[in-house]
Formats: sequence, C-alpha cells, structure tokens
Amino acid sequence: MTTAEGPHRADGWTAAVRQRLGLGRLLPLGGPADGSWIAERAAATVLRDAAAGSGAVLGKLRIAPAVEEHTPEPAVPGPPSALPPGPLRIEADFASTARRPLHATADALRAALLTAAAQRLGLVVDEVDLRVTELLEEEPRPAPEPPADVRAAEPDGTAGAAAAGVPGVMSLTHVLGGAVQHAPGHVRVELATAGDHRALDVARAVRGAVAGAVEGRPTVAVLITAVVERN
Repeated sequence: MTTAEGPHRADGWTAAVRQRLGLGRLLPLGGPADGSWIAERAAATVLRDAAAGSGAVLGKLRIAPAVEEHTPEPAVPGPPSALPPGPLRIEADFASTARRPLHATADALRAALLTAAAQRLGLVVDEVDLRVTELLEEEPRPAPEPPADVRAAEPDGTAGAAAAGVPGVMSLTHVLGGAVQHAPGHVRVELATAGDHRALDVARAVRGAVAGAVEGRPTVAVLITAVVERN
C-alpha cells in the first residue's frame, strides 16, 4: 500500500544515491597502512585547479587503479566500495593551441597533475595517460572551479569532536551516512579538508586524534569527500 510518506522517502533515497554516485570512485590515499580514502570528485577538483597554468584545458578526467598483479590489503576496513591501496592511473583528455609543440603542453600538464597528486593530495600515481581532443585558436583562459559540494555535519560525539579539531579539517560531512560510523573496535570518519593542507596529512592526523580520544583506541578509517578552498 502506498502511504503519503512514500514519495518523500523515494525522493530521499534517490537523492542519497545521486550523492553517492557523484563522489565517483573512492581512491586510496597513501599506502596500505594509511587507512585513508578520497572521493574521485574531490581529487579531480584539485587536479583541475593544478592544470590551469599548464596551457591545456582539461576535458574528461578519470582516476583508476594502475595495472597491478598484487593488491595489498588495507590495514583497516575501508568505506563501502572503496578501492584497495595501490598505485593509480590518471587518464585525461585535453585541448590546447598549436602555438607551442603539443608534446611540450602535454609534458607540462603531466607534471602539474603528478605534482598536485603527490603534494596536495597524497595519491600514489604511477601513470598519466593524456589524449589531445581539440586544437584551440586562442590561448585558454582558466575558468574558476565551482565551489565544492559539501554536506556539512555537526561534530557529534567524542570521535566527531576529535576529528573536527584537527588543523586542516573544514567540516565533517555525511554523504555515506553519518559523519562518524562506529563498528566494534573501528571508527570511520567522513570529512572535508582545506585546500591549503595536504589531504593525506590531515587524514593521518585525524586517525591519530580519533584513536586517542575514543575509549579502547579503535582502528580508524578516514574518507575525504571534498577539498575546500578557504575564502
């Protein structure tokens, strides 16, 4: 039987699915011992910003696992559907003018992506595969990145308060459920980080803060759903 609440519940479920799919892949940050992941959407925002000064205009961007025969297990349970730790591969389409050699533009873009992945995020990237899709008549003008879509949550409870107090944490978020998820001996925290802090360093600090604050010193996993530039 259909109730008056039925359509509202369906709308809420649909919105939740769209939010989850909008995150893209959940990518490993650092190595197996780091217990940290970042949404592909959040990582792509940082990479697009870094590419703006390369002379190229990024089109489609995808981050996927590099080909590996053996994938190590993470030290802690990860978020649902998260990729296991291991090297990654960036695939991107780009447009550029012919005023300088395309290989030079590609080299500059590849360097910008690798540097941002390592120094601003903490992603382990082994390969960057680029494809020219368009030749432009004029030099590209970098378009401003839209603000990150952040579903902020209040830092409820001991674990939430400990995580929210770490430098570089902009807010806790709630895309995959509550901002803090508890299981026996384990805590998962979901949050947004500041763009002027390396995402992996913030995640490591959050893991330490939460483990030290919660009774029994549980294992801790961190999922970064957005990287936010300070105003």
